[in-house]
Formats: sequence, structure tokens, C-alpha cells
Amino acid sequence: MKKFFETLKNIWTIDELKQKIIVTLLLLVTYRLGTHIVLPGIDPNALDAVKGKASGLLGLFDQFAGGAFSQASILALGIMPYISASIFMQLVTILVPQFQKIQKEGESGRKKINQWTRYLTVIVTVFQAGAYITYLQSPGYKEALIPAYEPYFLFSTIVLLTAGTLFVMWLGEKITDKGLGNGTSLIIMVGILARLPQSFVQEFTSLNTKGGGGMLVFIIEIAILIMIIMGLIVLVQGVRKIAINYAKQIVGNKQFGGARQFLPIKVNSAGVMPIIFAQAIIFIPTIFAKFDTTGGFMKILNDHSNGWYMLIYSVLVIGFTYLYTAIIFNPKQIAEDLKRNNGFIPGVKPGQPTADYIGSVMDKVTLPGALLLAFVGILPGVAQKLGVTAGFSSFFGGTSLLIMVGVILDTLQQIETHLLMRQYDGLMSGGRIQGRQAVSSSPIG
Repeated sequence: MKKFFETLKNIWTIDELKQKIIVTLLLLVTYRLGTHIVLPGIDPNALDAVKGKASGLLGLFDQFAGGAFSQASILALGIMPYISASIFMQLVTILVPQFQKIQKEGESGRKKINQWTRYLTVIVTVFQAGAYITYLQSPGYKEALIPAYEPYFLFSTIVLLTAGTLFVMWLGEKITDKGLGNGTSLIIMVGILARLPQSFVQEFTSLNTKGGGGMLVFIIEIAILIMIIMGLIVLVQGVRKIAINYAKQIVGNKQFGGARQFLPIKVNSAGVMPIIFAQAIIFIPTIFAKFDTTGGFMKILNDHSNGWYMLIYSVLVIGFTYLYTAIIFNPKQIAEDLKRNNGFIPGVKPGQPTADYIGSVMDKVTLPGALLLAFVGILPGVAQKLGVTAGFSSFFGGTSLLIMVGVILDTLQQIETHLLMRQYDGLMSGGRIQGRQAVSSSPIG
């Protein structure tokens, strides 16, 4: 405990780190305040009956938006349109040669792609805003609409929702530039954590109402949740090390190289992106259905505990894990870099054989990572089938828990880097914290 307080003191003595933490907290508080501002034309007092009632995919969307979706807030769409646009641009960059050339232009190319992503975000937001207006005209929300404002409601809502999403996107970029951690990831995590206390209370109340040792069951559920979190930390940080030797070089009277290092291959190189991809694909039909998830195939997609949903979701997660890993991991480039720096894998010839070897190791490591990621994705549905309330079950796995674990590890890693740079002890007494460096270029990693 003494070391913990000493570490906090060291953190606060670093002016740069202190400033980053303060900026991050202020921007996150600004975002949270914005989620409670209701759209014009809606009576806030009439929303109490429908707040937090979204379930399934809409419940997940509401969770990412920090409850703003169900509260009909000006930030109801949150950061999700920006994430959807970013995912699309990442895929286009891989599939379209012209975009590949632009990406290889360096900083100027990155700025062009980022600007196009912002333009696409506006288009996606306008489209989703139209679907959201139809959702607001459904029973429950319809009674909260103010009749006198109805002629202006469509136009003002589309404008405000688009402006709200762009504002959240700006907040995320400012946090990334001036604050601590990845801004988009932190905004999503804060939205998820905002629902955690309420979910705890609902689960505790539900178990006590049923009777029969509710407190004991609740303690067991908390213990299982802690075990899942520990397993996720292992999944996020797990690596397979490939030994790398560097040839000795003699320059003058000095010898360089000759050291053995390791190439770390992460078990979960894709991070949370496959789950985000899978849920984005599943969520697209919901948008076209104007957020109506009451019948037919839409009902299956909206039920996390449905067996068909779990099967579809698992296949998508496994497929996108391999796809995104192929996007961010280039064995041929690594082999060329090793050859250029006189590095080689013992027993493997330089060049293409090295690329093939690294690729085969990556494929073998990715398979268990993809299966574990798919299992984590369906855990909330399994928990719900076992009687856990819908709100609390979402924290037993899936995107919510994986984002929280990954973002917290990344943020702690940045804090530890600042401490070690100034010759302070790190946050951990043994070993260093590892974040999700492999997906740092993504909007949420």
C-alpha cells in the first residue's frame, strides 16, 4: 500500500503526465455531461419509462454511447459512426491499390485518409440519424415528442446528432493528442463503465428478490467475473517469441551485433477489432430495419442468448480475426527488415523462407487466439442463459469487457513509460505492463 501511494505521488510530480491526466479527465467529463442533454422537441420528464430499456444490439449500442442512445441525447449516436467509417477506410486501404499508395506516402497520406474518414463519418451519421428518428417515433418515445416542435424535429435532430458525433470525434482526437491514452477507446470505456454500478445494483436486487442464497450467488458471479478478467489479461498480453540472432560485425576495433533477441507474436494481434467488425456487420441490418428488432431474422440478431446468433457471431469473429491480423501483420516486410539488419532466425534461410516461417507461426498462434476471442464474444449470451440479468451479463465478456481490459492496460502502460523515463519505479514490481501495440493505429486500440 505504501508503494502504491508513493507511485501516485511520483505520477503527480511529473508535470507533463499530470497535465495529460487533467486534460483527459476534463474532456471525458465534458463528454459525460453532453450525454445528458436531451434533443430539442423531446420532453425529458416523459423519458423515464424508456431510459435504459434498450436490449440486445441496441443495448450494446446504448452501452457504447454511455446511455445517451436510450436517453435521446444529442450524443445518442456517440462515436460509433466514426468507428464504422474508420473500419470501412481500413478495409478500403487494403483492398484498393490507389489507397494503398496514399497510405505509403507517410504523414501526408495518413492525413488524407483521416480527412476522408471524417467526411465518411458525416455521411454515416446522417444515415443513422434518419433511422434513429424513426426509432424515436416508436411507442414509449413517441409519447415524449412535443407536438408543437414536430415540424422542425426532423431537420434539427439530424443536424444535432451529426454535430454531436463530430464533437465526440473531436474530443477523442484531442484526448489522443493532448491527453493520455487513445481518446476513442477511453470514450467508449467511460460509456461502458457508466453502466456498471447500475448493472451491479440490478443483479443484486434480482438475486435477492428470488431468494435462496442470493448473496452467495452474487459473490460467486463476482468471483467468476474476476477470473474472466484475469483470463482476458492473459489473452491480451500472451505472446509467442521467435528467437532472432544478429550477425557479428567488426568496425575498427569494436564488435557490433551478435546478440540474441526475440520477435514477439501476440496471441491476439487483432485486439478488439474482430469483435467490433462482427458486431458492425450484425448491426447493419438493424439500421436498415429502422432499429426495429421485434420479428423474424432481426429478432435472432437481437438475442445474444440465441444459439443461431452465437454461431453467426463466432464465425464472423474468427474470420475477421484472420482478416485483420493479415491487414496489420506483414511477414514479408518483417523478413526484409531482418535481412537488412543482418538478423536471421536460427535454422531458417533469410528472405522468403523466413517470411513463410513467420507466417506459419502467426497462423498457428492466431487460431487459438481467434477461438478464444469468439468464446469471449459469446460469454454474455451464455451468462444470460444461466440467469444473469441482461445488463450485468454484458460485463462477463464480449466487446465491453475486452475494451475495458485493453484500454486500461494501454493507459497504464503509458503511465509506466512516463515513470520509467524519469527513473521512477514502474507500476508493477515484476515485469512491465504490455498494451495492445499491434492495434494502436485503429480507432479503438
